[in-house]
Amino acid sequence: MTQNLHKLVQDLGLKAKTANSFISNVSSQKKNNVLQRIGEIIWQDKELILKENRKDLLKADRNAISKSKRDRLLLTEDRLQEIISGLNSIANQKDPVGQVVEQWDRPSGLSIKKITTPIGVVGIIYESRPNVTIDAGALCIKSGNAAILRSGSDSFLSSMALHNCIKKALILCELPEEVIQIIPTRDRKAVSKLLQMSEYLDVAIPRGGKDLVRLVQRIAKVPVFSHLDGIVHCYVHSDAKPDMAESVIINSKLRRPGICGALECLLINRNYFLSDNGQLLLKSLIDKGIEIRGDNEVTVVPGTIPAMADDWGKEFLDKILAVKIVDGVMEAISHIKKFGSNHTECIITNDDNIAQKFFNELDSAILMQNVSTQFADGGEFGMGAEIGIGTGKLHARGPIGANQLTSFKYIVQGNGISRK
Repeated sequence: MTQNLHKLVQDLGLKAKTANSFISNVSSQKKNNVLQRIGEIIWQDKELILKENRKDLLKADRNAISKSKRDRLLLTEDRLQEIISGLNSIANQKDPVGQVVEQWDRPSGLSIKKITTPIGVVGIIYESRPNVTIDAGALCIKSGNAAILRSGSDSFLSSMALHNCIKKALILCELPEEVIQIIPTRDRKAVSKLLQMSEYLDVAIPRGGKDLVRLVQRIAKVPVFSHLDGIVHCYVHSDAKPDMAESVIINSKLRRPGICGALECLLINRNYFLSDNGQLLLKSLIDKGIEIRGDNEVTVVPGTIPAMADDWGKEFLDKILAVKIVDGVMEAISHIKKFGSNHTECIITNDDNIAQKFFNELDSAILMQNVSTQFADGGEFGMGAEIGIGTGKLHARGPIGANQLTSFKYIVQGNGISRK
């Protein structure tokens, strides 16, 4: 690693630590003002942002990027409007800092409160999606944290343009611009340096493919909020309504095939499949342009192809769907436990007892009944935005919004109490 790169990242860490001391005590109104101002500046600078995004897209096209990855990289006026709506939604939420989680008195005379506090300095490493620049920055501002962002090289110019909007807003609102910083280089060695700065960084959040997540988990010297592959399953029970099953599955797969909440594996109850409902469902999916990779029973349907061993537990991020026939909910659960990533699973059934068994037996971050898996999203959960879907079991699970970027402390009060 060059000395210049080492100093660059070190300086970012020092500035973030200093800025964190300031932002952690800023009023709710001032934080909300910054978020609203970011949205205004994004719209004012939209032509520049879209111009930089086109440069990223041209480079991606030269590298023969897949359609799903290109979709994640693409910015449009509509998508900028969605980002601005997310900022306004975050601004309108209750401040997650300083909330009393619990409060109790002890016989000794102690009065104890558990209150929420910012985590500190958050390092966020992400790929492809330039909108994460705004989502992550906004959520950190709302929760009183400083952040160091590291975008993917494919979205570098778009992310830099969006970060500039955050920087302008912070300055206009008389807050330190170092509250949200971005590493201004594509050099991958900067990631290693960032993740090892335990003297400055309090937590790392990777958002991207499993290779990125594993890299961060391997080299980070700070806690990691993991966002693993979205190996999303949907089980269709024998009593599922055909029209509902078809509409939910098509939306789950096709609305945006390249996002982590997209359906990747469909499990169909054998009785449903043999009643012709399942075969009609598969034909409808094929007609929509979805490639069906199925087990031996599935491949009796014209237009399907045999699944390979590695198609189970695979995140396709494309118009490809693995399909398996199962005897019932327990076999579906067993398959998900073996091949899932603890991200999102759905069951389609009108039997609430069957759905409850599905919910009780599985431990994924998000479990759904009769709902498109594309709703596995912080914005749809009312969080305004998300940094990712936490698939670990400690601290942050599911959509990581502003509330999940807080820790807590205890306030203990008394009147001259001494311990015996």
